[in-house]
Amino acid sequence: MKKLSRGQLATLVILAVILLDQCVKIAVKTNMYLGESIDVTSWFKIAFIENNGAAFGMELGSKLFLTIFRIIASVVLGYAIYYLCKRPRYTMGFIACVALIEAGAIGNIIDCMFYGIIFNAPSPTEVAVLFPEGGGYAPFFYGRVVDMLYFPLFSFYWPDWMPVVGGEYFEFFRPIFNIADSAICVGVAIILLFYYKQLASDEPKETTPAENK
Repeated sequence: MKKLSRGQLATLVILAVILLDQCVKIAVKTNMYLGESIDVTSWFKIAFIENNGAAFGMELGSKLFLTIFRIIASVVLGYAIYYLCKRPRYTMGFIACVALIEAGAIGNIIDCMFYGIIFNAPSPTEVAVLFPEGGGYAPFFYGRVVDMLYFPLFSFYWPDWMPVVGGEYFEFFRPIFNIADSAICVGVAIILLFYYKQLASDEPKETTPAENK
């Protein structure tokens, strides 16, 4: 069986992550109402929320600014992947990690650009409709990002004698995120743990002819 080239690997990773991310988001929006939560286990829930901000529901700047910033970042990453695929010293694993980051960025861009147009905004106890007759809930670029993965691994109350946080409720892990966010975090984490030397090293790496394609 012929080995995948660098470009083919990057393309496959990006398409697979985007497809999975969008399938899950559309399934959640068309089967769950906003704010609904389904217990999968005691430490994993499907909790449907939407946000206007960056990864993990953070609110950072205006909606239009964030959408444009995401688009610019994805274009830069796309060029970076093209550049990496042409340089033999970068391994297939490193390129796959950068492709994960690119896929995650594109996955959330799709929400921002199109979800406001193709979905309606139903009442709190109703599910959204794809391609509604009355049109979407927001103009182009102003769609909200869908999040659903929630991992409340453990929780407790801080002892009353603790300064500042005494008596307050603490939960780990509180943020709710999506597959696109996960792809970004996994890609960055693996690069920092295993491929950080490739970010600074100029030493050529020997590769097979198939890897150089």
